[in-house]
Amino acid sequence: MKDYIEERAISIANYIIDSNATVRQTAKAFGVSKSTVHKDVTDRLMQINPTLAKQARQVLDVNKSERHIRGGLATKEKYLHQHGSTI
Repeated sequence: MKDYIEERAISIANYIIDSNATVRQTAKAFGVSKSTVHKDVTDRLMQINPTLAKQARQVLDVNKSERHIRGGLATKEKYLHQHGSTI
C-alpha cells in the first residue's frame, strides 16, 4: 500500500473519532468518495492500525444506528421551512 494512502486512512480515522463525523461529512472534508472513506476505515486501516480502526468503526456504527433519526429531523425541518407551520 502506498504511503499516502496509509496516511490518509489514519487521518480519516482520527478525524472521525475526534469530530464524531459521519462517512458523508468525512468524505466531504477530505475530498474523497464515501466508498473511499469506508474502505480506508474498514479494510486498509485494519492492516495498518487495528486498534484505531476499531475506534473509528465504533463511531461509524453509532452514526449508522442514529441516521434514521437525523433523516427524520431533517425532513421535519424542511417542511417547517417550506410551510411555515408547526408540526
